[in-house]
Amino acid sequence: MAENLFDAFEPVSSKQWKQQIQYELKGADYNNTLVWESPEGIKVRPFYHDDETDVKLTLKENTKPFEILQNIYVHDVALSNKRALDTLNRGAESIRFTIENENVDLSYLMQNLPLQNIAYFFYLPFLSIDFVNKINEFAAKTNAKCFIQLDPIGKLTTDGNWFENGDKDFEKLNVISSKTSVPFITIQSGPYQNAGANMVQQLAYTLAHVNEYFNRIKSINQPITIEIAIGTNYFFEIAKVRALRLLFSTLAAEYNHTLDCHIIATPTKRNKTLYDYNVNMLRTTTECMSAILGGADAVANLPYDSLYHKDNEFGDRIARNQLLILKYESYFDKVNNPSDGAYYIESLTEQLAEKALLLFKEIEEKGGFITQLIEGNIQKKISESAAKEQELFDAGKEVLLGTNKYPNKNDKMKHDLELFPFLKQKPRKTLITPIIEKRLAEKLEQERLATEE
Repeated sequence: MAENLFDAFEPVSSKQWKQQIQYELKGADYNNTLVWESPEGIKVRPFYHDDETDVKLTLKENTKPFEILQNIYVHDVALSNKRALDTLNRGAESIRFTIENENVDLSYLMQNLPLQNIAYFFYLPFLSIDFVNKINEFAAKTNAKCFIQLDPIGKLTTDGNWFENGDKDFEKLNVISSKTSVPFITIQSGPYQNAGANMVQQLAYTLAHVNEYFNRIKSINQPITIEIAIGTNYFFEIAKVRALRLLFSTLAAEYNHTLDCHIIATPTKRNKTLYDYNVNMLRTTTECMSAILGGADAVANLPYDSLYHKDNEFGDRIARNQLLILKYESYFDKVNNPSDGAYYIESLTEQLAEKALLLFKEIEEKGGFITQLIEGNIQKKISESAAKEQELFDAGKEVLLGTNKYPNKNDKMKHDLELFPFLKQKPRKTLITPIIEKRLAEKLEQERLATEE
């Protein structure tokens, strides 16, 4: 009969742990020394114990492993088709095509691509009922697993304008909803993180974003895709993904929507740097790990050189290989819900969800997400949060290695720029002030570039 090794040890209560910690602190204050507060107002303790938590741990089973998602921008259809085939042969498990206009020949784009066990996402930066019908017909005819990514509210938040106008955009979405069986709604919540929103804001704004679609589309009988950006705070980001799924299911139940959301995670752009760019690989690796451990359905990695290089085979291969290593060498796909049962992560999940739900209710009481965007309140709150984070970075309290700490003065980038890596200003008339994505290191990098010979 197997012996339980833990039977030989007496259980240790949280009180005993605190007494020992206080002894080791030699008179220093426990709270001032070891408890810190996050930008979301969450106080983080040095340890978590089952006799101090009210969180009920529930272990879920049979979670589907995450999929490696490859992004492909469709400019030349033949080249995009060839690249998709090559990418799938090199380890990608799903493909997302960004299609620039409705003149793209869908049958040509999908020619000879494998359709079994592969998901295809079609991100459309335009709103066309006819093109959506083509995708729906293709999916029905071939039994392909397809997702259409439409987000007029996301277009409003980042561009400042609707595709056409609010009424007509939602009128088209209702027509699409009545005609298509393919999932067609996507919540592009990444810009909230990339613009500097804290995690509670990201979750609340995402939930309010979803709620607008539930309110304005008569029936949504397909899964909703939510795309999120993952930041550098490892355990908090794990909890953020978990909290998002919890909040979505809570909201969806109010509309009798019984389908789970489909979460796509991508590393944030906000902490990526131009100088010492190889560190970006370390950042994206931990961010992908957070996404996977938090339960994302698919992960689309961000190439380390995406700030300053056009799409290239080497950058894409490295980004894909990072995910392949996590999946097939680190076995991140072999354990169901590995973060379940960790008191720290469970506590963070609960607190993030509760705070986000309160903020969501405030938004709804003030007219809802679109109204708050039009009035500029969402943009103002994100700007305030971003300014606080920028101050920490400028003061060296938020560190990006190789940029504001231990920079390599011999590192030159001026002649390697294929893309403009900074915030682009395009003055024009918009319905609302758009939510602008901006990296923390931009000002410092511009100053360095200006001094390069």
